[in-house]
Amino acid sequence: MKKQRSSQTTAEETFPPESQSGVMEKVIFDDPQIANTLFGAHGENLRRIGRTIGVKINSKGNTVAIQGDDIDVHLSKRVLNDLYGLLKKGYPLYPSDIDYAIRMISDDRSVNLEDVFLDAVYVSGKKKVITPKSLAQKRYIDAMRKHDLVIGIGPAGTGKTYLAMAMAVASLMKQEVDRIVLTRPAVEAGEKLGFLPGDIAEKVNPYLRPLYDALHDMMDFERASRLVERGVIEVAPLAFMRGRTLNDSFVILDEAQNTGSDQMKMFLTRLGFHSKAVITGDITQVDLPENKISGLIEVQGILKGIEGIAFVYFSDKDVVRHPLVQEIVKAYEAYEKNGRKASHQGPDASSGIQR
Repeated sequence: MKKQRSSQTTAEETFPPESQSGVMEKVIFDDPQIANTLFGAHGENLRRIGRTIGVKINSKGNTVAIQGDDIDVHLSKRVLNDLYGLLKKGYPLYPSDIDYAIRMISDDRSVNLEDVFLDAVYVSGKKKVITPKSLAQKRYIDAMRKHDLVIGIGPAGTGKTYLAMAMAVASLMKQEVDRIVLTRPAVEAGEKLGFLPGDIAEKVNPYLRPLYDALHDMMDFERASRLVERGVIEVAPLAFMRGRTLNDSFVILDEAQNTGSDQMKMFLTRLGFHSKAVITGDITQVDLPENKISGLIEVQGILKGIEGIAFVYFSDKDVVRHPLVQEIVKAYEAYEKNGRKASHQGPDASSGIQR
């Protein structure tokens, strides 16, 4: 009977001879089962690494041969070994994780993938464990653990709101806070509430929908609805925060680039005892009138250096949505650097933390 070909290898099961135009190195993994998981069905993970880095990768049993330029070969070996280490510790590897791993190691060879991917935020519901996917996301989670006020600034798709929501839900589940308050300004691309139909709740609901979406992604709909009805989780427009003091709460202000100076000051002074606040926004997408200063841009200079406050900056490298989103963000940044937007310039928004 003819032996069936394994589904866990690449199309080529024999290693090619070393090319004169590059180098070839082999990597041997000690656990064949974990190695097969690393390689992916029909070697798809190996091909993904090869395409992204620009090397040829072939497997035979629990051994891979990598051929290409010296720097690319060493990068590929590092990625494979680090991902193998994650699998050995029980991490469920997804194809997108391979892209994030390559991106992080390419940018910083000192990065420890285990420190990033194994830093779990435990929430209830459909997504029980949420982990950072970039160095900036890791810094963001660490900042939220250590500081009472964290301000995350960067482009769409970098996980600013999603991770803040995860930390809020985790804090609620661990009874570190009594409630979660989610808020955002009701300003969207120049539209005004008065032109929308319905009462005030119906008018503001479309502006708050992204916060509900993130909440329901971490908690089943029925449970989330019960907590909202009981006031344990509150979703409200920023204008409703005036005059309140929020004790024992985890408060998230989303889309903060659309707050004015007075609104930002009002929100910051709502923070009560035993509470945390996270402010998120993208200073390149301000929808305020031209003559109105964004509170998020202004606050960077006002609060810089205050102990207990952390600024975390994200870039296009931290985008964790569809791969095209990263390219779109980069394209717009290049376009705007060529002179389209000369106003609303804040401090250097390179990825990192400033205190």
